[in-house]
Amino acid sequence: SQTVLQPGMVVTIEPGAYLPGIGGVRIEDDVLITDTGAQVLNQTSKDLMLLEDQEYESV
Repeated sequence: SQTVLQPGMVVTIEPGAYLPGIGGVRIEDDVLITDTGAQVLNQTSKDLMLLEDQEYESV
């Protein structure tokens, strides 16, 4: 997109990770564009959670 970000706009940044045959995840940040930069609006933790090993079936 050629859109120039302006103060007051809200955008999302949504990187994703995918494992073929298993699935994927996208972690989204909502970001407010301000006069001096940007402010992340969501307060969700991004701490890594390790789960027990499991066998996964293809989707």
